[in-house]
Amino acid sequence: MPTAFESRIASAALLGARTRARESLDELLAAAAAAAAVATDVDADADSSADLTDGTEADSSDADDGYGDVPFVYPFQWLLRPAPALDAHDSDGDTFALQDQEFAEQFNDALDLSDNGEDTNPAYDRDWLLRQYDDIQNRLLDILGFGNMTLVSELLSHRRSIVDTILAATVTKDAIQYPHVYQTTSVSPLAGFGAKLALPTGSVREDFKEFEEITVPIAKTTPPIAGEKLIPISQFESWAQSAFKGYKSLNRVQSLVYPVAFETNENMLICAPTGAGKTDVAMLTVLRTISQFRTDGYVRKNDFKIVYVAPMKALAAEVVRKFSARLGIRESEGGLGLSVRELTGDMQLTKAEIAATQMIVTTPEKWDVVTRKSVGDTELVQKVKLLIIDEVHLLNEDRGAVIESLVARTLRQVEASQSLIRVVGLSATLPNYVDVAQFLGVNLYQGLFYFDSGFRPVPLEQHFIGIKGRAGTNQSRSNMDRACYEKLIDLVRDGHQVMVFVHSRKDTVKTAMMLRDEAANEGELGLFDCSLSTNYTAAVTEVQKSRNKEMKELFGAGFGIHHAGMLRSDRSMTERFFEKGLLKVLCCTATLAWGVNLPAYAVIIKGTQLYDAQKGSFIDLSILDVLQIFGRAGRPQFEDRGVGFIITAHEKLYHYVSAMTLQHPIESRFAENLVDNLNAEIAVGTVTNVEEAIKWLGYTYLFVRMRKNPFHYGLDWKVLEDDPNLGKRLGELVKIAARTLHKAQMIVFDDKTNYLTPKDLGRTASSFYIRSASIEIFNEMMRPQMTEADVFSMVSMSSEFENIKVREEEIPELKQLERNSCYCDVKGGTDTNYGKTNILLQAYLSRAMINDFALVSDSAYVAQNAARILRALFEISLSRNWGPVASVILSLCKSVDRRMWSFEHPLSQFDIPFDIIEKLNRAAKSLSVAELRDMDDKEIGNVIRHMKLGSTVRRCVEQFPTLTLETSIAPVTRTVLRITLHVTADFSWNDRVHGSVEPFWIWVEDAENVEILHSEYFLLSKKQANEPQKLVFTIPIPRTSSTVDELPPQIFVRAVSDKWIGSETVIAVSFKHLILPSLQRTPHTDLLNLQPLPIQALNDPILEEICRKRFDYFNPVQTQIFHTLYHTKYNSLIGAPTGSGKTVAAELAMWAAFRDYPNSKVVYIAPLKALVRERVEDWRSRLSPYMGRNLVELTGDVTPDLLTMQSADIIITTPEKWDGISRSWQTRSYVTEVSLVIIDEIHLLGGDRGPILEVIVSRMNYISSQTERKIRVVGLSTALANANDLADWLGIKDPTYAAIKTHSPDKPVIVFVSSRRQTRLTSQDLIAFCAMEDNPKRFLHMPESDLENLVSGVRDPALKLALQFGMGLHHAGLVESDRKISEELFVNGKIQILIATSTLAWGVNYPAHLVVVKGTEYFDAKTKSYVDFPITDVLQMMGRAGRPQFDDSGVACIFVQDVKKNFYKKFLHEPFPVESSLHTCIHDHMNAEVVGGTIQTKQDAVDYLTWAYFYRRLQMNPTYYGVEDVTPEGINLFLSRLVDKTLDELAEASCLEIVGEMDIRPSSSGMLASMYYLSYKTIGLLRRRLSADYRDHGDAEKGERPDGDLAHLLRILADVPEYDEIPVRHNEDGMNQSMESQLPVPVLIHRKPDLKIFGGFPEYLSFDSPHVKAFLLLQAHLSRVSPLPCSDYGTDTTSVLDQSIRILQAMIDVAADQGYLATCLGAIKLMQSIKQARWPADPSVLTLPHLSEDHIARLSVGGEPSSSSSSEPLTSLTQLRGMSGDQLAAL
Repeated sequence: MPTAFESRIASAALLGARTRARESLDELLAAAAAAAAVATDVDADADSSADLTDGTEADSSDADDGYGDVPFVYPFQWLLRPAPALDAHDSDGDTFALQDQEFAEQFNDALDLSDNGEDTNPAYDRDWLLRQYDDIQNRLLDILGFGNMTLVSELLSHRRSIVDTILAATVTKDAIQYPHVYQTTSVSPLAGFGAKLALPTGSVREDFKEFEEITVPIAKTTPPIAGEKLIPISQFESWAQSAFKGYKSLNRVQSLVYPVAFETNENMLICAPTGAGKTDVAMLTVLRTISQFRTDGYVRKNDFKIVYVAPMKALAAEVVRKFSARLGIRESEGGLGLSVRELTGDMQLTKAEIAATQMIVTTPEKWDVVTRKSVGDTELVQKVKLLIIDEVHLLNEDRGAVIESLVARTLRQVEASQSLIRVVGLSATLPNYVDVAQFLGVNLYQGLFYFDSGFRPVPLEQHFIGIKGRAGTNQSRSNMDRACYEKLIDLVRDGHQVMVFVHSRKDTVKTAMMLRDEAANEGELGLFDCSLSTNYTAAVTEVQKSRNKEMKELFGAGFGIHHAGMLRSDRSMTERFFEKGLLKVLCCTATLAWGVNLPAYAVIIKGTQLYDAQKGSFIDLSILDVLQIFGRAGRPQFEDRGVGFIITAHEKLYHYVSAMTLQHPIESRFAENLVDNLNAEIAVGTVTNVEEAIKWLGYTYLFVRMRKNPFHYGLDWKVLEDDPNLGKRLGELVKIAARTLHKAQMIVFDDKTNYLTPKDLGRTASSFYIRSASIEIFNEMMRPQMTEADVFSMVSMSSEFENIKVREEEIPELKQLERNSCYCDVKGGTDTNYGKTNILLQAYLSRAMINDFALVSDSAYVAQNAARILRALFEISLSRNWGPVASVILSLCKSVDRRMWSFEHPLSQFDIPFDIIEKLNRAAKSLSVAELRDMDDKEIGNVIRHMKLGSTVRRCVEQFPTLTLETSIAPVTRTVLRITLHVTADFSWNDRVHGSVEPFWIWVEDAENVEILHSEYFLLSKKQANEPQKLVFTIPIPRTSSTVDELPPQIFVRAVSDKWIGSETVIAVSFKHLILPSLQRTPHTDLLNLQPLPIQALNDPILEEICRKRFDYFNPVQTQIFHTLYHTKYNSLIGAPTGSGKTVAAELAMWAAFRDYPNSKVVYIAPLKALVRERVEDWRSRLSPYMGRNLVELTGDVTPDLLTMQSADIIITTPEKWDGISRSWQTRSYVTEVSLVIIDEIHLLGGDRGPILEVIVSRMNYISSQTERKIRVVGLSTALANANDLADWLGIKDPTYAAIKTHSPDKPVIVFVSSRRQTRLTSQDLIAFCAMEDNPKRFLHMPESDLENLVSGVRDPALKLALQFGMGLHHAGLVESDRKISEELFVNGKIQILIATSTLAWGVNYPAHLVVVKGTEYFDAKTKSYVDFPITDVLQMMGRAGRPQFDDSGVACIFVQDVKKNFYKKFLHEPFPVESSLHTCIHDHMNAEVVGGTIQTKQDAVDYLTWAYFYRRLQMNPTYYGVEDVTPEGINLFLSRLVDKTLDELAEASCLEIVGEMDIRPSSSGMLASMYYLSYKTIGLLRRRLSADYRDHGDAEKGERPDGDLAHLLRILADVPEYDEIPVRHNEDGMNQSMESQLPVPVLIHRKPDLKIFGGFPEYLSFDSPHVKAFLLLQAHLSRVSPLPCSDYGTDTTSVLDQSIRILQAMIDVAADQGYLATCLGAIKLMQSIKQARWPADPSVLTLPHLSEDHIARLSVGGEPSSSSSSEPLTSLTQLRGMSGDQLAAL
């Protein structure tokens, strides 16, 4: 039978013949070569010993075959045999005719002839050749069949060329073709492809009775390469030399790598032997990265991250130690000052620590988890500039799939973001290094470096010993001990030190004792005696102090032991003794090889079986460990070689021989983990469909190897030929994996569209690294109510523990643990793997002592994984709203973290002596923390019978985290309830105990404690612990059939600590007084099918002409409302979607008003200044000139004079401005002349500014009743429940790009985000997705040349980049010109996507086909938390979906947190009720009415409220407003109390006086508050803090400012309530702190004990306070600081200055009213300063335009330069006024 290899060569050639009829010879040879290059099967039937051939025993017939001295027996050796050419087959088709003449020629060519022509190989004769030829042709015919005679003929005729091609493709290709492959050894990669195993020249195989030994000699040192020279460290720049202190030069390997590693950014793969200095190569690449972030001698530490992925935690710790020592030296001491930290399962880092770290050393699994997260850590991932992967040859081990995953993710990120992340792979020598280089994205001609064993600093002689006998038997163990001793004694005789590596702590002692006893028995113990060594006596004294008796006993015999179970001091002592030669033999575990650099002449690996808890069985020692251990052999300073022995079972001998001599190419293990890795990519959002998944697989090592060796992955050459890129095969793999995930409910896979959508379950599995097989088990076993025993059983069943095995010898100890340490029933007992897992987990919680070493290892593995699995199960239970099981699982999570049971006393979590805890548990009744809180130190001391510790326990009780909760409820609709929760910390904060934050889970449960109605994660910081925290959330109102009204009696709010066992607070929220809102509801107006009305219906030629420019017919909505607006005087509310023509409705009402009341005025109120400006520009150009009407704008920016106001016909204003003006309506005639008020966006009644709209409407109605003149009110609103206009609703996580591709691939899209920063980040994400498309600029619909001209004028860099990809940005931080460019390009269809902050929904009328609302939360500086957008804002954003003139329907996609999806969904199916918020801010409005004379008694105040919308809603939804009695008397009582409370607080602020019981009189302060439109609290603050002792000048001798108390006055200005709303965004507290250093007045004004501060001590000192920010912005304005920290600060400064003048005017009036002259003048001076943007002490001449300090420094009064001694410096305007014309001319 032909071998598999032969079959593949023939199959490859046959495929070519079949598809292309007749192959050319070159193609045929290429097919054969490709087949050979990927063949990997070894003939398992061949006898290993027979297959092993060393170079000295090669068959003589092969000695001079033209291939040099390559000592291989190839499985295709038969192809080399000479054979005659073949003629075409005869007509019968089954025989070949041999042509004698050609045969003779072939024969002579094939035989090796001497120079004189004599035949040197007489063994060849004609009969022999014929037999060989028959053999070849028969084997080929077996393979190819008789139908391919011609092909067989060609194969035989050109057999020599075929072999040449194969060898060239495999041996020579890598060695010669690539410039940095340094391979001089004779080992060929082909050796591992066939059935024969070959070894390097000089290898020896010896067979003994007990074992077989193979010796591989040391490799010859590679001779110097042409041009090679060592790089001296002095060649580096001085800053880089600090990383190589103590080095004179780089070694050979490092010097060869240096030009690429340090001088380029090329990706690299460095394959080099252990000890060749790969760590320093990594250092070179690190320094290269650092060099790119150095400016002016300093490293920009916040701009980059370097990630070093080490295979083991032990190695990670070693790397951190080494790199910290070299990079962490402070800059002041000549170092780089970089922070290097470990990030592993054992070493977690906080966000602050990660931010402060420049180099992170981690493990593959940990970095995979970090990069899987699409939020939170994305900023970290985006800053990575260098990724170093150590020991990359681990690809063919179990963990290789993780390396593939993170490399693929990194390479995709590089491609998507077009950013540089350099990938550097470090590896031991491996055969198929080209494949690995291609996988890492390495340029093979630049970054691929291969160094063979000739570059090892100390050459290594390798001995492989295979012990005969069945593994595990006594005979086998005895043989292994004997072999170990024999090799050891030979080495010791020669005077060498030896390290013997074993694989358990117990075996170190056991082996050392065995070796010592064997030496004693043989009488050779004296060879191990070290007593003559220097310092031996001192060492004996030192070792006697150790408590390790085995160590003391063995030391005298010259033996040492070393393992992780020893004390650190003992391990260090052993290392020191061995290094000094005081020990001959050191028996140790592999941890010594990884963690400590302690070399010896020889190392012996005794046995290769070690226990792996993850697999639950004994496994083979990994090649990585062998390489690491062998790396310890040889001491460069003492010997010229090292020796390594590996003693293993005979059946494993050839496994290690082939692996260590590079026989087998490494293959991918990714396919085994494809399901879980695919889920991770779907969850993170990088894969959204099958096509993207195929592209993702194209970045894996699996893809590289599938193309090279398809047979290994179940493919044949036919598949590869038909589908060279394997797209079809990869698609099949993806679909199989996707169906598995879909079945497990982890994703949604649509077979028709091939879309892959993540689900919560899949995201949880990805985040917590849970296998899909485990998720399937959880789906089956998880229930809403489970006991602890059920949860333990379910966790134990997970696939993570499937390899835990039960061994016979463990059963007795397991049964003992089950009896003594398990408090829950164990399903499966001790006989099953899940039963064993359950017992070990419970024993871990009980802190039980475990004796068996394997069980100890299993227990640690179980505990480590159970913590992660339980956290995942908790997330799953929360997502399913299962309250009882969530509570149980969270309790078990904390139990595993704390390693204690939940029934143990909570104080066990403190550092309290165990006996004290026992006493607390054994008290008469177990005292809870709450009961201990009520006891004093003495009482607690009595309870624990230890008086001294009473205070300690008391302190722990006070520090035990506890929360107090207070709730209030308000129904929003009949099905939705809003809960306001006030959370207060009820414990003493201790940084050592609590850290920086305490996490809690807060959830709301139904009355039966079964369903979670709402849940959220709450972080309590130390800063927040001192004041109550407010949380507001909505829940669906639960229903029950057990009550008449179907309302449950109560619900429960539960706060549970995420860390502390026993920390839980539960309160009941009673529904006893809950009254649901009335069902009264105005139905939607049906749109009638009317004939469109022509514009002639206006009966006014001028108006018809105005309309004709835009349309000839009114649209259906306008047609239906035309009669009501144009021909009646009714008040109207028009609610219609955006784009339905509501502006025309306003114009109809206005035209009707001017027709009926020609001399009247019309007021148009818009909620935003931007809308006012838009309406002014529109009507001023389109209406005013033709109607002959005057139009004025009235906003904070524009305030016309009285004459203009009186002559105006149309007033367009904001609510606040009209409220301020209409307050004095009795004295302002133009207010009473108003006949029509149009209020746009009137549904904002429910928002923050709703009370102002409410008061305006109430006041206009009141004015109308007083003047007996009709004032018509028309309200315009978005439809408040426009669900039917929406085509879709999605609640998935950040699939903005997918939504655009799905719903609006070529139509306009608006993406609304919560902040300016999010506009930038969202555009970057979308650009990244575009970059992966065939057409990356698919959203740009204009020539790029035209765009370039526009982009050149754009100032914002993020906008400049986004526009090039067809996206615009829109937010308040952009300059006006940038905003205009975005708007115009979007409106005109030149760019397809507009990314905007939510304010755009109100400010500009730009509808789009698709609207994406990306998140419904924003950061609120006042509460320092994320709060929800008002529902009106969300509806307004949704209202932008759909363009009436283009679309039949619009699409709105709203991305929300899953817990909030149902809340928002509800308002799509029922109208959103607009509630009043007048009662929350009634003081200022009531004060204004008192000042205006509308309210003169308390009864007037009550009557005033009945005019408000508030009064109507009070009756409809009483519980929302806190009304318990809904009878008329109850409502009157509620209003009376509200009025009394409001008026009392106004009187307390001196804004009014209450005369007698009922009468009210305004005060001067109240008048000022109303006139200047200020809060009553502001007037109260000014009256309280302004005093008469203002000083205009300060005393310089006392360190006071020259302008006296002006800074304090400025502080009073900044502290007023008007600045409560100044936003303080994320990280702006740090910006404020840094900005303070540039300003003259600090935030904290230091005061001396005897010094009184004007205005009192400042109220706000924190840098995250809006008042502190206002104070700093005002100073920056006066100091003309430029630039400000960010563009947002410019906008904020404008907001501060807008309000400052009226506050200062009020300040002047308050000071004047109280007779404070100096204070009044100080406020006037401050106002002048703010208007001039100058400090009072600045030269007044600087107020002139275009003059700066530089100018006045050169001027003097006399016209002479100011430097002249006789000249007087020119500083004031007074000096200028006193100068003559000639002097001014001279200036």
